[in-house]
Amino acid sequence: MSVRRALRWSGAAFTPALRVPVLLVPVLLVPVLLATALLAGCSGGTASDPGQMGAGTMSGSEARAAAGNPALDPGSSLGGHPAPDITLLNQFGQRMSLHQFRGKVVILAFVDSECTTVCPLTTVSMVEARQLLGAAGGKVQLLGVDANPDATSVADVMAFSRAHAMVNQWDFLTGTPAQLTAVWRAYHIAVQIQAGQIDHTPALLVIDPQGRERTIYLTQMNYASIGQAAQILASEAASLLPGHPKVASQRSLAHISGVGPSSSVTLPAVAGGAGGPVRLTPGRPHLVMFFATWLAETSDLRSHLLALNGYARAARNGALPGLVAVDEAATEPSLAAAGGYLKTLGQPLAYPVAADTTGRLADGYGVQDQPWFALVSASGTIVWKHGGWLPVAALTAAARRARGHVS
Repeated sequence: MSVRRALRWSGAAFTPALRVPVLLVPVLLVPVLLATALLAGCSGGTASDPGQMGAGTMSGSEARAAAGNPALDPGSSLGGHPAPDITLLNQFGQRMSLHQFRGKVVILAFVDSECTTVCPLTTVSMVEARQLLGAAGGKVQLLGVDANPDATSVADVMAFSRAHAMVNQWDFLTGTPAQLTAVWRAYHIAVQIQAGQIDHTPALLVIDPQGRERTIYLTQMNYASIGQAAQILASEAASLLPGHPKVASQRSLAHISGVGPSSSVTLPAVAGGAGGPVRLTPGRPHLVMFFATWLAETSDLRSHLLALNGYARAARNGALPGLVAVDEAATEPSLAAAGGYLKTLGQPLAYPVAADTTGRLADGYGVQDQPWFALVSASGTIVWKHGGWLPVAALTAAARRARGHVS
């Protein structure tokens, strides 16, 4: 879940030592679902049985579309059991308890405070869900509980909140390791550290105004479906609020296909990169680097972006595939975030920067982390990929080793 990635030498190329994280759903769900979920990962998730979906306000056709969407979890009912109380500190160091939000719908998420994979998708869907309820969103409380046993300070949850423009959008709760472990156990959340990697259940629960658990959702590692997930959340919240307010968006919940490297696509340019609109098309090899500005929380983003100028210069004579950076705008606090950040670098980038505003490019390229590198051959095939930052020398070496496969 976090930015930590081990790099191993495979003999032919550098490959990220990615491991499938543990996914555990509450024991209240059927044993078959639990057994299935144990084999899945936080970056993939497993859609739940539509027969156990929360009621929400979705029509029958919407429910069927959501249930048939492999990139979307339509939710599973928790039966209305009382939600275990939580008393922890928020990002301002204030003591907060779950019971103080009685009378409101609570959207509760378990979030790694240093996550660079699925957690940013969770927080975006939470905020958008409340926005879709208009004025009624004031009766919805967003809560997060830290799921990183290595980063549990108030400063840690504030840093995550600030990086994702969530400081005044929610209360991100943390405490001592013992306090957090008790909360994880009460909500049946699996959290573990293995090989330096934080794994946890990417769970998001809806709790009704009477403090009862209604529905659980498992965030999927899919960028284009963020808005759809938000609509489902908003529908569930609306069904629990007085008067059942209307949800502003009624987009289709059918699967949104990704745009892969075998397709041609033109992306809007982000000011601060080289050149204008970026066109990715088969016919010539290229190296794509996906990133987001909130990576500045967990890494020296400025230094990494500027260091890539060295690769871009080395690629100018055609000896290496050209570099294109793609800001994953679907997870940014705003569409202007990337351009604003690049202005702070103090010098221009020697490679183009584009914006993936819909998330379809990230899904088509199989992005599982930020940053994410993908080397694409002239035929439109990904021949090498890596999650996490690499020294420019290692990146250049990997591109050269793969040269025979990209032309």
